[in-house]
Amino acid sequence: MQTLRVGLAQIDTTIGDFEGNAAKVREWTARARDAGVDLVSFPELTITGYPPEDLLLRPRFIADNLAALDSVLNATRGITAVVGYVALEVGDIYNAAAIIRDGRIIDTYRKQHLPNYGVFDELRYFRSDDACPVYDFGGLGVGVNICEDIWFAGDPTRSQAIGGAQVIVNINGSPYHAGKRKFREDMLAGRARDYGVLICYTNQVGGQDELVFDGGSMIIGPDGELLARAKMFEEDLLVYDIHQESLLGARLHDPRLRREQLDEEDTREVRHITVVGDVPPHSPAVVGRIEPELSHEAEVYAALVLGTRDYLGKTGFGKALVALSGGIDSSIVAAIAVDAIGAANVLGVGMPSRYSSEGSIADAQTLADNLGIRFIVVPIEPAHAAYLEMLERPFEELTSDRSDIAEQNIQSRIRGNVIMALSNKLGWIVLTTGNKSEFATGYATLYGDMSGGYAVIKDVPKTLVYALSRYRNTISPVIPESVLTKPPSAELKPGQLDQDTLPPYDILDAIVELYVGEDRSVQEIVEAGFERETVTRVVQMINRNEYKRRQAPPGVKITPKAFGRDRRLPIAHKYGGL
Repeated sequence: MQTLRVGLAQIDTTIGDFEGNAAKVREWTARARDAGVDLVSFPELTITGYPPEDLLLRPRFIADNLAALDSVLNATRGITAVVGYVALEVGDIYNAAAIIRDGRIIDTYRKQHLPNYGVFDELRYFRSDDACPVYDFGGLGVGVNICEDIWFAGDPTRSQAIGGAQVIVNINGSPYHAGKRKFREDMLAGRARDYGVLICYTNQVGGQDELVFDGGSMIIGPDGELLARAKMFEEDLLVYDIHQESLLGARLHDPRLRREQLDEEDTREVRHITVVGDVPPHSPAVVGRIEPELSHEAEVYAALVLGTRDYLGKTGFGKALVALSGGIDSSIVAAIAVDAIGAANVLGVGMPSRYSSEGSIADAQTLADNLGIRFIVVPIEPAHAAYLEMLERPFEELTSDRSDIAEQNIQSRIRGNVIMALSNKLGWIVLTTGNKSEFATGYATLYGDMSGGYAVIKDVPKTLVYALSRYRNTISPVIPESVLTKPPSAELKPGQLDQDTLPPYDILDAIVELYVGEDRSVQEIVEAGFERETVTRVVQMINRNEYKRRQAPPGVKITPKAFGRDRRLPIAHKYGGL
């Protein structure tokens, strides 16, 4: 009986960096060969990076992708590689996987189930296929499919299993949100049990715009048991020995696949392609490595750091500016920035106004000292006084019932101008510090504190901001305890607190999750135990601030439904049933 050594290469690709992506395929193929691997798999659309979006509409992009695939062929001497790329056939394109061996493409698998929900839009670009090939490795049948193909019960996995596949290699570009690792693992365990197959699930790692790919590649046995798991949020090569005898034994003891075979009408014809006639013996055997699970806070924090690091790195920014107010949001953003790109590459900017408390200014300085970053102070009082003088007569002549909101927001917009001026002068990116609770309700100033290039915690509710801050302090105590305990305030007028305008954050965040995350109606949220007046007020704030969110910087997605890519509502509408 054969032993097939597989390697799951979860690498961090960059969209359109054909030379860099191909170099990574060659590098990690060599690593796999050095580890004695027979079959190494790479993530979905390895060559182009994922998701390439409308670059797929450019013929030159497709041609460059094919040329880059050709450049990796010679790296496969003595090893088989499954590499994601864009296949061009008969004037159309497919999300595909090349099965490469000894310098030539043995076959191409084309994705069948094209996702078109949430952050996915593959029907816009690709054609689907229905072929269910099985590849023979010295008598061991291996089926290859791509990402969404295995999320669906049935084909292609079913027909591949019935057609002799004992192993399914599934390559992925599966974006992260909190808790998704366990969801994936449970889904894969179900597929493995249903069809009596061992599943090699290879996932991408790295940040791409608002998306983070968490890796966590895994191998699931035919009984649904987790046999091996790679690191999360890091490039990794997961090596595992698959013993044909144990797979055969598992199948002989499980009658479910035999029952599937009885329904021949629903089974697609399977092509059998021989890749190698014999697989060399392996000694010593590789024992499955299972990397530990991360806590909820550790997982989210790692996603934010990776997303920030890759966004800056892939867009060419080596340094960042953070406006430090002495509050919790700017504190956690500064900590993430330091962990992402290093203290030497982060500059904190304090911009106190007449309403900034001495405690907040001191907290900002203490945070900067703890993080080891340079901190400069640019008082905004001269500009603030000039604005108030300049606008005094227009404000008097124009009646309004909006109290002093405009005067408050002037301070925020001055700060936005100052930090963007520094960004312009230095060529550094501004990391915006607003959280999901604020973006949801519009408790942020357009062209003020919303200014910047990347909104690190845009998808992080305020309650989670506090939890992440306490978690970060377990690594090293950088965020002052006073920041964690004082009531949050924008400090735009005397004695101001966030809860003067917003419900308590534990209530607010729960309502936002129900309304935005779960699409619950006002009535349903009230029935869940919240006061109707509070729910109605929060929902109205969310609805009327869609225009603000459309103008916000991109930011890391860490929830199942983030503003922007996941939730797409018209700005102008009169539907009252929301």
